[in-house]
Amino acid sequence: MSEVNQENLNVQVGDRVTGVVVKIEDKHVLVDFGYKTEGIIPISELSNLHIETPNDVVKVGDELSLSIKKIEDDEVILSKKLVDRELAWGDLEAKFQSGEVFDVQVKEVVKGGLVADVGLRGFIPASLVEAHYVDDFSDYQDKVLSVKIVELDQEQNRVILSHRAVVEEELATQKAKAIQSIEPGQVIEGTVQRIADFGVFVDIGGVDGLVHISQLSHEHVTNPSQVVSEGDKITVEVLSIDRDNERIALSRKKVLPGPWANIEESIKPGQVVEGTVKRLVNFGAFVEVLPNVEGLIHISQIANRHIGNPNEVLEVGQTVKAKVLDINAKEERMSLSIRELEAEEEAKDYKQYQKDEETSSFQFGDLIGDKLNKFKQ
Repeated sequence: MSEVNQENLNVQVGDRVTGVVVKIEDKHVLVDFGYKTEGIIPISELSNLHIETPNDVVKVGDELSLSIKKIEDDEVILSKKLVDRELAWGDLEAKFQSGEVFDVQVKEVVKGGLVADVGLRGFIPASLVEAHYVDDFSDYQDKVLSVKIVELDQEQNRVILSHRAVVEEELATQKAKAIQSIEPGQVIEGTVQRIADFGVFVDIGGVDGLVHISQLSHEHVTNPSQVVSEGDKITVEVLSIDRDNERIALSRKKVLPGPWANIEESIKPGQVVEGTVKRLVNFGAFVEVLPNVEGLIHISQIANRHIGNPNEVLEVGQTVKAKVLDINAKEERMSLSIRELEAEEEAKDYKQYQKDEETSSFQFGDLIGDKLNKFKQ
């Protein structure tokens, strides 16, 4: 497009001229560009975007760079859109080649995406707006978004932009930094992002870690939704990190008070407890005396007679009483004895029996004495 000498009145189609807006009508703009008559810019030639009125783009007194589109008799049709487009393409090509991120303002929300002003019509397809699904784009009207050009075709006048690409690059950078900064054993607050059958995914600052269902609680969990909900803030401990595969294992259970916490305040050596036999092994039986608190009854402490296997006396699910021999909350160990409890009960019964015997003998002696006295009389 050549720049015309405005003193030369022999203008031709395709020439570029500079004009000043002198009047704005509903559907066109009149421009003084030094010609014998004022040039006309139809509303359709004012912008590469859809506009409702010329006042959306220009005002009286504006100096514009214009292209001569058509000459009929003394009427000259001018275009601002063609000049804007030509200037924009060079800039867009440079941005496309370099992968530059730049800001655009959303001018229209249309079916299938958004229209932005990039000197001409730039289109952001719905799938390239965000990294997540968006149901309603009405809030994006007039919003400023950071974008990259992902497709450029001057022949087709096509400019495809992506805000999603920018978001994903930022997330990837944030994720890489987060993974490098996290260490096993670290306690972090995170947000539950997604719940699966096998556990929950927690955002711990730009990167997601997995809390396996077995690490959600000290109690048995059959469904993670019983414990947490999406959006919950929870504290977790980092169990392990696979930086190559970007996998982080987390535990909620490890930062919760365990069933053995303060157990020594409620259960003490010498105390008699009641529990349920959970497991039988060759060397004894494990008995649950509180939720998730098990004590071991060694095979030698199961009965006051020799037995070769615990299942000779006990069975899984059986309720038993036992005496606490020893308890260590730190090591989560408790030693129990049925034999000592039975021995104590036997000793108690024997003492009662002796007492009953002495009482019976005394009563019998008194009775015989009374009889003898009566006989003597």
